Amino acid sequence: MSDHSVAHGTFVIEKEFAHPVAKVFGAWADPKKKSKWFGDPNNPAQVFEFKPGGRESSSGTIPGGPTFNFDVTYQDIVPDNRILYSYDMHMDGKKISVSLASIEFTATPKGTKMKMTEYGLYLDGLDNMAQRKAGTISLIDALGGYLDKA
Repeated sequence: MSDHSVAHGTFVIEKEFAHPVAKVFGAWADPKKKSKWFGDPNNPAQVFEFKPGGRESSSGTIPGGPTFNFDVTYQDIVPDNRILYSYDMHMDGKKISVSLASIEFTATPKGTKMKMTEYGLYLDGLDNMAQRKAGTISLIDALGGYLDKA
């Protein structure tokens, strides 16, 4: 019997920000801005090539816990409209997931609606959709906090 498995999961997170689309999109597109809300601010992305075909790579360690690596390939970027990317996550050197994500930005009367859709393949019981969604919500909340202060 194999210890290897794949669990599939899709989630959608929608969030409204009281900021213009260009500001919200820019928080994803600019490495200095993104480092203020995404991951460990003391350990910004080691690679940040925000363009179709470009890569992003970062890592961080949870205090007293594991080290995670986030390795992205940007599939498509339309400024102030959408970001499409695929990524692998590793925990202490073990691949725990492969995902495809889209982020869509829409202007609203109050600012920006951001819709994130992610399809994940969670490997060998090391990760799951509920954990990934909770982590992503935490990141989106950190984005909101950054935008409100910027």
